[in-house]
Amino acid sequence: MEKEKAKLTIEKTLNKIVNSNPKLHNAYLLIHSDKLNIHWNMAQGQTDDMPAHPEQPYHTASIGKTFTSVIIAMLVEERKISYHDPIAKYLPEDIVNGLHVYKGKDYSHEIRIEHLVSNTSGLPDYYEEKTKQGKFLEILLKEPSHAWTPQETIEWSKRYLSPRFPPGKGFHYTNTGFNLLGLIIENMTSKPYHEVLHEYIFQRLHMDHSYLSQYSDPLVKSTFPVANINSMGKRIHVENYRSFSSNYAAGQTVSTSEDLLKFMKALAGNHLISQDSLAEMMQWKKMWMGVDYGYGLMRIRMFAFLPKYNVWGHLGSTGSFMLYNPTMDFYIIGSFNKTGYTGQSVRFIFHVLRTLSKCEGN
Repeated sequence: MEKEKAKLTIEKTLNKIVNSNPKLHNAYLLIHSDKLNIHWNMAQGQTDDMPAHPEQPYHTASIGKTFTSVIIAMLVEERKISYHDPIAKYLPEDIVNGLHVYKGKDYSHEIRIEHLVSNTSGLPDYYEEKTKQGKFLEILLKEPSHAWTPQETIEWSKRYLSPRFPPGKGFHYTNTGFNLLGLIIENMTSKPYHEVLHEYIFQRLHMDHSYLSQYSDPLVKSTFPVANINSMGKRIHVENYRSFSSNYAAGQTVSTSEDLLKFMKALAGNHLISQDSLAEMMQWKKMWMGVDYGYGLMRIRMFAFLPKYNVWGHLGSTGSFMLYNPTMDFYIIGSFNKTGYTGQSVRFIFHVLRTLSKCEGN
């Protein structure tokens, strides 16, 4: 298939998905390959009353977990911390006390940094799990002016949720663990997490339109508004919800597709961390069917018998994705900006990969 035909096929599919679903307001997609000299940045739909634009910033959701994990890896390389260190070494007692009590036994001091980055701590997830008070997201939408600190999200987990298993004895995806990592980063650097995020990643890579929403500002303000999100039937303007501060180091970044490409190329090319450190982050454990988790990284296996379609990077609950296919050398980045759209975004990514695979000979 010729490259231009492949591009038109993908654009047509993206347009059809957005236009056929009234709950999708906009979608963004960037496909890049040095090998095939491809750089396609596209957008469909609208943000408020203006057409979506490829250079528009959007909320990246859990893609932020990869930023947090890479900062941890950089601190490990600087010999400031170790993956095997207990988190109690870097956190105040009021945070650690009663953090992980499972079946009457307190495992709080047995949690290590490696457990947090790999989602194997057994800690509950304040964001996704339902409590008697409802789901946390419902509360954020009802109380948009309440700015949550990471300490408050951890206290919420302690008060209303229960751990799932002893540290290292299973897998459970938890935003609580990544907010703890953010506090560890703050304690080790003596700087707020958002300042470290800018210093270690955004400034170094010239990701000028990226920032931690509710905490910092981009170096260069975009001429386009931040894309809105559809969540629980509401059109959400991310910047107007102080309550989204709760996502913190678990996924609060606003970025653009071009900025995310800079990050993924630097990560895959060992410009941020060494090849050995990246390999350490790729200690995969099964997360869901066809999805594995490492240290703040996901690997998606489209088909077990077709490894050429495997991608790694991270997904977000808003249908966001930041992925690299090393076999065919394709970066696939973007978002559908709708909560609960992860599965649909993976199916679209597979369609993109199948289409791109036909370009390899051209």
